[in-house]
Amino acid sequence: MSAMYQVLTLNNISPKGIERLPASLFQMTENIDEAAGILVRSQNMKEMQLPEGLLAVARAGAGTNNIPIDRCTAQGIAVFNTPGANANAVKELTIAGLVLACRNIAPALSWVQTLAGAGDEVGKLVEKGKSRFVGPELAGKRLGVIGLGAIGVKVANTATHLGLEVYGYDPYISVEAAWNLSRNVVHCVNLNDLYRQCDLITVHVPVTRDTTGFINAEAIAQMKPGVRIINCARGELVNETDILTAVQNGRVGCYVCDFPSAALIGRPGIVALPHLGASTPESEENCAVMAAEELKDYLLNGNIKNSVNLPDVELPRVGGSRVCVLHRNMPGMLSGITGAVSDAALNIENLVNKGRGEIAYTMLDVSGNIGSAVVARLKGLEGSIRVRII
Repeated sequence: MSAMYQVLTLNNISPKGIERLPASLFQMTENIDEAAGILVRSQNMKEMQLPEGLLAVARAGAGTNNIPIDRCTAQGIAVFNTPGANANAVKELTIAGLVLACRNIAPALSWVQTLAGAGDEVGKLVEKGKSRFVGPELAGKRLGVIGLGAIGVKVANTATHLGLEVYGYDPYISVEAAWNLSRNVVHCVNLNDLYRQCDLITVHVPVTRDTTGFINAEAIAQMKPGVRIINCARGELVNETDILTAVQNGRVGCYVCDFPSAALIGRPGIVALPHLGASTPESEENCAVMAAEELKDYLLNGNIKNSVNLPDVELPRVGGSRVCVLHRNMPGMLSGITGAVSDAALNIENLVNKGRGEIAYTMLDVSGNIGSAVVARLKGLEGSIRVRII
């Protein structure tokens, strides 16, 4: 009989996602100590105690800065995200951000509200006051897209249809993204080329040690005067002090940000949106479904897809027992794993091994059942982190 896996949800997860976990194999729980898997959106897990039995955390969204990645890796917990599931929603908001940045729509809307009660004078006041909100069209301008992942590619491709000349920068662009990118997008080999040529810049990269605050005074100094910057990725990518100074002195024409803070709110030249990027019913459903499918495939089959801390590994089932070993990426591990199985007179039917930095993952299907002695030997291997038999 198949094992029953307990799953904890830390936020409201779309029912469409929960439906992907069949009740015959999965049971929802409110007790983290019982959980083999966690489905989470934005709740901060950094201070949570993660139980020994926890196998995986699936984030219904792209960003994972609310999850203690290093601690999960050390405990042998797979962490998944859902890249691309909310890409269309963020793309649409970014396109709106381009218009907001150029056409002064946000201050214009606020000004119109001040005309309430003016009665028959509204028309005259509008005609008299509208000139203060004049802004340039998008067509014919140059847009720089930093980061050509699922979202960046969609933004770049859509922008070409709006008459923008699009420049893209991503030294780590995937083969899939490259195939999907419009031939009309100009490839920049370094950021300086993009900075000095573009009238508008939008960022679509994750927050890492290298990207935190990378839009700063030094970067802005290389950009065209009056550049307009859109950030629907993460607030931490832009140095707030530097962007405020640049907007105030006119070096940056407008900053549209989906991550408001006390320092940004109410400042002229800054449009702060309330983190609307993925706030669509379609996006929430897509993220929940993808996260649930990733969690299900890992718990039931050991397959890894879209993990942020482990290598992507997939192996078709061929029957028998499946051995899954998460381990250090070090010499001798593979021979130690296969030797433990072979010495037990078990035939290896299928095998895959992949590494990611210091971590590696090995899956093998074997004929017959795995005894406790084999499991103990696998767990005792130097470099072994977690052993599962499915």
